Amino acid sequence: EVQLVESGGGLVQPGGSLRLSCAASGFTFSSYAMKWVRQAPGKGLEWVSSINGGGGTTSYADSVKGRFTISRDNAKNTLYLQMNSLKPEDTAVYYCARIAGGRGQGTQVTVSS
Repeated sequence: EVQLVESGGGLVQPGGSLRLSCAASGFTFSSYAMKWVRQAPGKGLEWVSSINGGGGTTSYADSVKGRFTISRDNAKNTLYLQMNSLKPEDTAVYYCARIAGGRGQGTQVTVSS
């Protein structure tokens, strides 16, 4: 059974940073591309970033490019999202997901002064 458990969310002031983690289990983590998506209040799911199985290829939404960094540690079966220079419009529930299917329960990120 695919399990994805996010952590690291919270309340942060504009301009601040957070690092999200996603612990994966139930599948061979290094064999699968992964992504982060988010859902702001009252809006649909928005793709944020993706990374291939080996970690060498990444992509980002224009809205986060230059501020967010996706990475993974295949030895620890963990996906990360480093978020810097956070803006109020980054407020959302952040989910990690396997490109092939499966998504975690999400972690809330709130950017507010």
